[in-house]
Amino acid sequence: MKYIDRNKLLESLSDSEKTWDIIIIGGGATGLGTALDAATRGYKTLLLEQHDFAKGTSSRSTKLVHGGVRYLAQGNIRLVREALRERGLLLKNAPHLAKNVSFIIPCYSRFELIYYSIGLAAYDLLAGRLSLGKTKRINKSEVVKRLPGINSKQLQGGIVYHDGQFDDARLAVNLAQTCLENGATVLNYTKVIGLLKSGSSICGVLASDTETGKTWNLRAKVVINATGVFVDEILQLDRPGSKHLIKPSQGVHLVLERSFMPSVDALMIPKTDDGRVLFAVPWHDKLVIGTTDTPLNEHSLEPVALESEIAFILKTASGYLERTPTRNDVLSVFAGLRPLAAPGDDSSQTKEISRSHRVLVAESGLISVIGGKWTTYRQMAEDTMEKAIAVAGLDPVPCKTANMPVHGSVNDKDWNDHLYIYGSDREKVLELINEQADWAKKIHPNYPYIRAEVIWAVRYEMAQTVEDVLARRVRLLFVDARAAIAASSITAQMMARELGRDENWQNQQVARFTELANNYLLQP
Repeated sequence: MKYIDRNKLLESLSDSEKTWDIIIIGGGATGLGTALDAATRGYKTLLLEQHDFAKGTSSRSTKLVHGGVRYLAQGNIRLVREALRERGLLLKNAPHLAKNVSFIIPCYSRFELIYYSIGLAAYDLLAGRLSLGKTKRINKSEVVKRLPGINSKQLQGGIVYHDGQFDDARLAVNLAQTCLENGATVLNYTKVIGLLKSGSSICGVLASDTETGKTWNLRAKVVINATGVFVDEILQLDRPGSKHLIKPSQGVHLVLERSFMPSVDALMIPKTDDGRVLFAVPWHDKLVIGTTDTPLNEHSLEPVALESEIAFILKTASGYLERTPTRNDVLSVFAGLRPLAAPGDDSSQTKEISRSHRVLVAESGLISVIGGKWTTYRQMAEDTMEKAIAVAGLDPVPCKTANMPVHGSVNDKDWNDHLYIYGSDREKVLELINEQADWAKKIHPNYPYIRAEVIWAVRYEMAQTVEDVLARRVRLLFVDARAAIAASSITAQMMARELGRDENWQNQQVARFTELANNYLLQP
């Protein structure tokens, strides 16, 4: 694999005569998926992300690739069928990051056993040939055996069903690499600060390198706004004073030691006090519990969990676990924002693809994507590109991503080896140790991540900051925030040498990261 030279990618923006077919704003699931779709159809494609790939919502999911059991309960058959199909494709195209996991619903009444058996049988039926396994009923002793630590009082039995699990930020990184390999230009830390117009029609963007402040006028046949909860900010650049389309909703997750439920199976709590489902999922040898659904009036790149959300998750989990988790047991807490459509939006100007996502076209020709989730990112991208082709008058080319392996795709992996996330790149990461033996050392004594991974992140995954490495290349910030703070110094030192930065840069990076990571810690 070739070293990814971000400076060379930036230089490609300096050609003032070039007109891109597609410029995509936003480097999360939707933007990266759209860039890959566009590039593989042969269009000249540019993606610009103001921070790092998957910095926002796309790194803060429940780590599930699923059809949405609760959507089935709502009778939204179309949405469930679409998501189940896309779940199957994702597990096939990124088998090094996505896998089949058994979920167990503990049932404390006979009615629950019957009700969930019937509902999940329908879930299996909708999955069809892409089913991950048949739902079955198990007795109380089997539930207790498979979910050690579960509250067994009045337990009647359980339902086992299958869904997918993945590493969200790692998939984003691999999608960025796949885009580059297919001819797209994708750049992090490059912010769109204005829109270019010819008359009333958008014909490009004004972009700025967030480090140097250098700006470029970049022309395009069509511009796609795939910025998630920041969709409205881009719409304001197009038409100041436009009505907001996004009403963000916050979802919070707590991370505990695996000892609270040392199981390979995941726990699904089908109905909480607020009517949501709650999951307890084994992930990177920890237990991720979430999520909440809290409407917000504002949003940020670093949303913070509310005390009420933390208390809700701890209380709900304590009703299902023998060992009651407390604030002191939380290793990391992270919050993500869902870009939900604001009530009362004018859908007459939209194409409603499904209730999960919408593609909107403004009078200026700006295309915006709202809603959606990781599971359906590929379908969202395909729908967006079909609209973009029509708006820009591009020569139509069929979508090619349904059966396209993502960078790193490999079927032969060991889930117990933390390097599995690199897929086909695993051996190349280890080969870096031949360059310097010290790179075999861990960045933190309690975790398996090695220094070679820091070097790999900089050279081949466009990591520019300590946060990029510890939050989204290796997932230490999400797994254990205190350990991530402890590892920040050695990470900064290694990155500084690799990027040609000085000691002042190192100190600033450690300070910034520590400040950020403190928001992932619960104060006693």
